[in-house]
Amino acid sequence: MTLAPWHAAMISPDQDFDGAPLLRKEFTLEEGHGAVAKATLRATACGIYESFINGKPAGGDVLSPGWSSYEWRLRYRSYDVTALVEPSTVLGVELGNGWYRGRLAWHGMSGLYGSELGFFGQLDIEYADGHVQSVGSDKTWQAGPSSTTANDLYDGQSIDARREPAGWARPGFDADSSPAGAWTGVHELEFDVERLAEPVGPPVVRADVVKPVQILTSPSGKTLVDFGQNLVGWLRFTVRGKAGATITVRHAEVLEDGELGTRPLRSAKAADTFILSGGEDSFEPTKTFHGFRYAEITGWPGTLTAESLEAVVVHSELERIGEFECSNPLVNQLHRNIVWGLKGNFLDLPTDCPQRDERLGWTGDIAVFAPTAAFLYDVKGFLQDWLLDLAAEQQAADGLVPITVPDALKYCPQPAEFPAPESSALWSEASVWVPWALWEAYGDDTVLRNQYGSMASHTRRVEGLLSPTGLWDQGFQFGDWLDPDADPDQPWAAKADTGVVATACLYRTASITAQTARLLGKTDDAEHFDQLAARVRASFAEHYVATDGTIRSDCTTVYALAIAFDILETSSRREFAGNRLAELVRDNGYRVSTGFAGTPFITHALTDTGHAGEAYGLLLEESCPSWLYPVTMGATTIWERWDSMLPDGTINPGEMTSFNHYALGAVADWMHKAIGGIRPLEPGYAKVLIAPQPGEGIDWARTALKTPHGTVRVEWRAACGVLELEATVPEGVTADVELPGGERRSVGAGTHSFTGYVASSQLDYQGTP
Repeated sequence: MTLAPWHAAMISPDQDFDGAPLLRKEFTLEEGHGAVAKATLRATACGIYESFINGKPAGGDVLSPGWSSYEWRLRYRSYDVTALVEPSTVLGVELGNGWYRGRLAWHGMSGLYGSELGFFGQLDIEYADGHVQSVGSDKTWQAGPSSTTANDLYDGQSIDARREPAGWARPGFDADSSPAGAWTGVHELEFDVERLAEPVGPPVVRADVVKPVQILTSPSGKTLVDFGQNLVGWLRFTVRGKAGATITVRHAEVLEDGELGTRPLRSAKAADTFILSGGEDSFEPTKTFHGFRYAEITGWPGTLTAESLEAVVVHSELERIGEFECSNPLVNQLHRNIVWGLKGNFLDLPTDCPQRDERLGWTGDIAVFAPTAAFLYDVKGFLQDWLLDLAAEQQAADGLVPITVPDALKYCPQPAEFPAPESSALWSEASVWVPWALWEAYGDDTVLRNQYGSMASHTRRVEGLLSPTGLWDQGFQFGDWLDPDADPDQPWAAKADTGVVATACLYRTASITAQTARLLGKTDDAEHFDQLAARVRASFAEHYVATDGTIRSDCTTVYALAIAFDILETSSRREFAGNRLAELVRDNGYRVSTGFAGTPFITHALTDTGHAGEAYGLLLEESCPSWLYPVTMGATTIWERWDSMLPDGTINPGEMTSFNHYALGAVADWMHKAIGGIRPLEPGYAKVLIAPQPGEGIDWARTALKTPHGTVRVEWRAACGVLELEATVPEGVTADVELPGGERRSVGAGTHSFTGYVASSQLDYQGTP
């Protein structure tokens, strides 16, 4: 079906109706053209919307159109509604504040993008003879009140079932009988249709349902529901009680002293209220979302049981493609926590956290987590869509990649401790590192072609920020953010010199941009960025590397980045850095000593320099700070801080304490490659390296990845110094197989078995028999 040109207008109700208006348009199908062959609805909103045809949902999406850089890109969704149209049809829409008009960030501000909610939609109906009838949003629509009396993504939703206008989205509805008040007309808003964009990424959907694992009574007598999993979404239930009675649901990720731990939410209320009608009421607050494991319920009529309600898990619709499992149950739980952290924070855009008054698309988090995400799920469309917003924000800011995308912070007061916005190492690197991660994972150069202008613009901008020494050592930097040795209230106060971190990041960025330019046939650009990388590398060696090989700051992060980014000029310097890194890891008792910058790369740096034992030691350490410490504390997602919860069960006193932050879960990339043994030798896994590196504490591992060419599987088991490996390679793919201490051999499609030997030094990082 060829869709008709836009005939619609952006319409807004003449009254606000508590920020949750209903819109409806009733019409009849045209006669004389035969049966309906196809009916397609295209819809979007300034705010969030749910659309209905004759009372039935047009699609399974929620919170549409999501959050994009509304100033330049307002995405619309398309729905096949052929089966829903009838001779007399009603197109109905529910609106909510969403990201457009609701609260954003921690400043207490709302309405950053506009003061009026709006809907833009067009239903195109094609008949058997080819005629198309178009019904678009215009001044003829009606608007009225809904049962929702308040809605905000941070604060929650209030629903009064007594106000529900039954049948409002079906033909024959009598607006004068609406229990919530009179209906009105609508007016058109000024709107440029050039802002409309077809989405590249998937919609947000109800992805799963989780039932309670137990009902608790807190020390103060409150009723608490434990779902056993920190998740993102809302509660759904059907209940009967006295008319006017109120049920209140408060949400939190953890308990503290047996009570709901709400302090990490900061100003986000995260509370839903439901007023009963006196009959049987079904509640589902789809105009908000919460990050929670626990729900505090007050006002429930009768006895609350585990069968009374359920949690609806909400995130972008993504296909799971990567799997990992091993012999260590704590590591398996860590991996599950990483997966759940991704799901909770991939809700239309990659956010830092899903629960407090923030939930922003921080660029640094996804810059380091993109390889992990691209292995676990097919995130090609999801991240390509977000990168289009990054490029739009960047273009409007003269090449500056903001620290959050979409950049709501540009409308908020600037904290006194932060200077004027400027490119920030690692955070702004998302413009380069994320497209490259997608290219390596999926082998589709579309993302490089679409984003090359953004990649080059960022790299050139930072080139202009270099000091006369050739280093990126001026201006504010987040650096190795949340170094575990930093004061909880000074997350930027890391051990690693910010200039070392920033200059190393620029070297990686310039190298990737040069490779991208060469792939796209931009030879002059490739030469320019190659030369920039060479100059940065030489400056790093001159100013940051001592004659004995010591790197300024002499801490784990600087060595990890220098090795992982290959910025050291000689093999002897690299060997020294690897040995010193391993020594620092051992001296610290295998506890983590890195923040946001060093953590994603430290285990890679260790194994790449022959120190797999120390990498395993880091992974398997259980004391705080470590990856497994939160697991021993009952975590079901990745925490923002290594010690978001202290050993005594109290919540970290810092201002920023999230229990669902995926960034530190970037270690899964190393788990997949080093433990699992699967890494690409060519983009998109057209050629694969199968080279697991066994270590003490893990006796076997199973890893699988659905690549663009088929599924690669690797399973290995080590016992008594013997390694048994089985690998499955899909058609059209070749694999290089390398066992510890052995030579590489190349194999084609099929299932292959290998036997090798593992030295005791690889299986015992503590050096004991």
